[in-house]
Amino acid sequence: MLSVQRCLSCLVSLFCIFQINVGIAQDMSDIPAVAKSRVVPPQFEAKSWLLLDQNSGWVLARSNSERLIEPASLSKLMTAYNVFTELKKGNLTFEDKVHISNKAWKMPGSRMFVETNTDVTVDELLKGLIVQSGNDAAVALAEHIAGSEDAFAEMMTRTGIEIGLTATQYRNSTGLPDDEHLSTARDITLLTSRLIRDFPEWYAIYSIKEYTYNKITQQNRNVLLWNDSTVDGVKTGHTNSAGYCLVGSAQRDGRRLIATVIGMKSKRARADAVHALLKYGFAAYESREVLVQGQGATDIRVFKGALDSVAVGTANPLTVTVPRGGANNLKLRIQANGYLVAPVQETQTVGTLQVVLQDQVISEKPLVALKPVLTGTFVKQAMDTVKLWFK
Repeated sequence: MLSVQRCLSCLVSLFCIFQINVGIAQDMSDIPAVAKSRVVPPQFEAKSWLLLDQNSGWVLARSNSERLIEPASLSKLMTAYNVFTELKKGNLTFEDKVHISNKAWKMPGSRMFVETNTDVTVDELLKGLIVQSGNDAAVALAEHIAGSEDAFAEMMTRTGIEIGLTATQYRNSTGLPDDEHLSTARDITLLTSRLIRDFPEWYAIYSIKEYTYNKITQQNRNVLLWNDSTVDGVKTGHTNSAGYCLVGSAQRDGRRLIATVIGMKSKRARADAVHALLKYGFAAYESREVLVQGQGATDIRVFKGALDSVAVGTANPLTVTVPRGGANNLKLRIQANGYLVAPVQETQTVGTLQVVLQDQVISEKPLVALKPVLTGTFVKQAMDTVKLWFK
């Protein structure tokens, strides 16, 4: 076994290596038992909650996270996700004008106070949706993109399936109560994770503390934006049946955590619970990037090739989370997949890397060839054939 610091420079002397498709975990797996902190998570009364380490993709703590709940205005995370998708595809621009229907104008609950039969830009409506949690903005955007709110709700549900939500269905763009409009803390956290990862250029809207439209200034309901400078989002929600809900996210030293709390009894309680989870996650755990995306870990020998060796690395970053102070105890273990013989395809699997803590594997990912290697000359192939006989 090798230490993390030494392993990358020593892989070639240990083994040949092999591939799998690596990515930031999106299955919301629990952190491996051996990597769990002995520090107990904070306790509070809620219908459900979950704490995610965005960097590793591991769930650090959870309670009833698969329980079906009313997502209330947390639904607007998916409304925004679909608007961002249309912007990225070029089907929409921030300058596009959206005609405000009578239905949008009459929406109850939180509003940005658009006027019926006026034209409002997508940029203004997005800020009204995200900062002011405007139900009128949500409906206006839904109707503009899909023709009707019902059609947009179907789009929201389809998008959820595509990104891995397993128990969520939408019946409207706002989160207003509907018996069939349901989600889970697990799905809401995953959606938030994908929104931050897929649209980093627009996620900053969630950190805006107040927005003025129609001469009416409203503050962001996420009070953690004022209480903790590392918090940069995300969204509140409330109905009488759902209770007080909040998804909060904070980034410290390049490490991001996401905490979702559903069904608290007050605005203060939901903010305190999310803040306690975030503080717990940063205090009890640390993350270590074991392999950097696209970076050559080492060169390994290639037989019968036009080149004698090939650089290997990882297709995506590999990060693990461990109890604070435990990163120095991580080990890397390489399992060989035989000798590497040309031709070698770019991204071809060449070995398996195991991350080990206390003699237990906590993550197993592949290493891949970072460039192709063509077959060598007849003479080179013949010489390497002889060499392989004696291996």
